[in-house]
Amino acid sequence: MRLRGFDTAARLMRRTVLCGLAGMAMAAVALPALAQSKVKVAGIYTVPIEQQWVSRIHTALKAAEARGDIEYVWAESVANTDYERVMRQYAEGGQQLIFGEVFGVERAARAVAKDYPKTAFVMGSSFKPQEPNFSVFDNYIQEPAYLTGMIAGAMTKSNVIGMVGGYPIPEVNRLMNAFMDGAKEVNPNVKFAVSFIGSWFDPPKAKEAAFAMIDRGADVMYAERFGVSDAAKERKVLAIGNVINTQPQYPETVVASALWHMEPSVDRAIAAVKAGSYKAEDYGPLSHMKVGGSSLAPLGTFDGKVPADTVAKVKAREQEIRDGKFTVKVNDGEPKSTM
Repeated sequence: MRLRGFDTAARLMRRTVLCGLAGMAMAAVALPALAQSKVKVAGIYTVPIEQQWVSRIHTALKAAEARGDIEYVWAESVANTDYERVMRQYAEGGQQLIFGEVFGVERAARAVAKDYPKTAFVMGSSFKPQEPNFSVFDNYIQEPAYLTGMIAGAMTKSNVIGMVGGYPIPEVNRLMNAFMDGAKEVNPNVKFAVSFIGSWFDPPKAKEAAFAMIDRGADVMYAERFGVSDAAKERKVLAIGNVINTQPQYPETVVASALWHMEPSVDRAIAAVKAGSYKAEDYGPLSHMKVGGSSLAPLGTFDGKVPADTVAKVKAREQEIRDGKFTVKVNDGEPKSTM
């Protein structure tokens, strides 16, 4: 586990807490409106902050820090077995707002929130909010995922698309299913090879899974995990990005990406804590395109390479989504291979 964002004095205090010495913890802060200008925020992440999903939370919090809205510290690569302890330490250490993801530690995390009712928690979760202070969010970016599927369906020549995911949980499944639906809209003949690597961050394993699919004829890869675009680049096939835009790193490989923007969720939580109006909410809808929670990355180096009629269809669909005239189906079921 790595801790970041502390000044020297805070690091010394933190080290003392981590060694288990008593008497150093501060009382949890109250939720009423804050007199000070900056909210004390912590992030607790089970993977490195470079991992795409977590990087979006971290990026939004760093932006708030740069504006002077918050004081931000974080812990990365926290094991599930350590997650509850870190949550408690941050709550007792005076952090007023805590972000993280609790998919593997749901019960323990909710128990911690009950013990610290005056601390605001905003956690990635598949379940509902818990009164009074446990809000949830999720990457509901199925809308741009659908649009990238449309592009993929038009770009494949073999009519085989490979898809490598971490785990078949709702957060992954809904994006894959939306992508598949988008591909089938423009190309009814497309087939899919789907596999899960059983890890959130294992680029070599994802790369090997992608190689296997390319060997079976896939010429477009859905890169839900890091490592897939590396395989696509080596084998000179195309890739579709997820959550972040990796085209700058793979300019001849990544055609398009569905982007997630956590800024609406982060900014809402910070404002609520500052105003003393924070309550348990479902922040999921703040990932929708119409509120700026997600978007389709620019085609960039593939501008002019994607068929013009497909670009027109994608733009029309995007506008319909933003106008509420087209709804992308949310399907949390595990996607299956169709070849």
